[in-house]
Amino acid sequence: MAAKLSVNLNAIAMLRNRRDLPWPDVAHFGRLALKAGAYGLTVHPRPDQRHIRFSDLPTLRALIDDEFPKAEFNIEGYPTEEFLALCEGAEPEQVTLVPDHPSQATSDHGWDFAGHQELLKRVVGRLKAKGMRVSLFADGDGKEEAVIAAKATGADRIELYTGPYGGCYDAPERRDVELDLLGKTADAAKAVGLGVNGGHDLTVANLPALVSRIPYLAEVSIGHGLTADALEFGMAETVRRFRHACGESV
Repeated sequence: MAAKLSVNLNAIAMLRNRRDLPWPDVAHFGRLALKAGAYGLTVHPRPDQRHIRFSDLPTLRALIDDEFPKAEFNIEGYPTEEFLALCEGAEPEQVTLVPDHPSQATSDHGWDFAGHQELLKRVVGRLKAKGMRVSLFADGDGKEEAVIAAKATGADRIELYTGPYGGCYDAPERRDVELDLLGKTADAAKAVGLGVNGGHDLTVANLPALVSRIPYLAEVSIGHGLTADALEFGMAETVRRFRHACGESV
């Protein structure tokens, strides 16, 4: 079964915010992505609103509800009270919790599940009580004990941090090592009953090997590489290319 594609709109929003004009319109590009067969939309509203703004959330929620009711909304972020309130207002189908400091340019590591066990249990319970599926950002380092600790939080899924694998675009000798570690982490998660997502620096070139090694991969959320390709191929064609790379017959 093919992994489902969720299109991350952060890069589109960052282009918009560069000039503080209404274009590119985040909702418009979300609509194009969903029309082209994307399964859902992902956003990461950071406290400084440097890309996705808090005001984008109800607009995107309405887009999905009104035009694409089978699609999913995935909101990523560090679980501050402000972030949790945003999620409770937007009611995404999935919340992906990341351990980012607000100053980080992008996510670059997974949770220390043992060290943050009580925080994550509390937050996961709060979100699941509102009907949201919860995924936790996880290092793909093959450590079974970390996956067991992730399961103990009550989360539904982990999202594999695929950055080190994506960074092997010019180091093929390292790629197989990183892919093997991701696969071992995913296998451990599956064994304890966690679903597996993936995200970070994924491209049309490196997705096929990932979905081949992890055939039960539920979802990938992709923004930077997809937006870069959209500059060349257009959003609709790019979404189709990524869906094909995920294993869909497109």
